[in-house]
Amino acid sequence: MKKHYISLSEATNDLKARGYSYDFNLKPTCIECPAVHLQISPEKFTVDEFYRFEGMSSTDDNSIVFAITSDEGIKGVLVDAYGVYASNLNENMIKKLSFRR
Repeated sequence: MKKHYISLSEATNDLKARGYSYDFNLKPTCIECPAVHLQISPEKFTVDEFYRFEGMSSTDDNSIVFAITSDEGIKGVLVDAYGVYASNLNENMIKKLSFRR
């Protein structure tokens, strides 16, 4: 269910209330879920939704939140910067997390 959120915290709070309860970390070749000691390769997860946020005072303060479901059924959120400070990812991760502007 795609919604419009005013802030990153509003988006993450709502996604967590909708069952995306785990926090994912971005790695160059996968996403990681430290809570269950799991690394998930790009072919093993689906991006269900994503929301971009631009900083009000600086374009350096841009972020994106992804609602992700793994093939094992683990649902969580991944928050990352985009633009100049975006993470260094391999080609498979870039394809998986790419979005249309």
